Amino acid sequence: MGKTLRIAGTIGESIVDGPGFRYVIFTQGCPHHCPGCHNPETHDFSGGTDIDSDELVADILKNPLLTGVTFSGGEPFCQAEGLCAVADGLNGKKPLMAYTGYTFEQLMELPDPWVRKLLEKLTLLVDGRFVEEEKGLELRFRGSANQRVLDVQTSLKTGQATWMEEYR
Repeated sequence: MGKTLRIAGTIGESIVDGPGFRYVIFTQGCPHHCPGCHNPETHDFSGGTDIDSDELVADILKNPLLTGVTFSGGEPFCQAEGLCAVADGLNGKKPLMAYTGYTFEQLMELPDPWVRKLLEKLTLLVDGRFVEEEKGLELRFRGSANQRVLDVQTSLKTGQATWMEEYR
């Protein structure tokens, strides 16, 4: 039995939540409450439903056409340990990305050791709070211009947030 997560839901096939054909997990609970958030129903930490990470992994692996998995929310890093269990269950079979209202720099300062462990498993990170005044429909995989699409592994190696240039 894996780790339990509280989720708002999943999307089995998405082309808008990251590059390629992706499975999306929407975690439940978010401390940011960004005005204009497109997932306000995910803010309440007591909402959603509990699910075992093994069940999510099995559902993901049923579809051989998926090219990646996206952790969205809510705030995924509030459930970093459970998402690490999902990542471990996938065993590198799918590239992982996450959306977060924290900046990369803020994540690096959080005391929860699972945050760093989850970052180590990601390829891409869209960081920063959604800012309605900076909303742009032309932005790839991000909602507002202040958000960044980061190469997580390079960012961890250098200690500095590093853009994925093709998404700048």
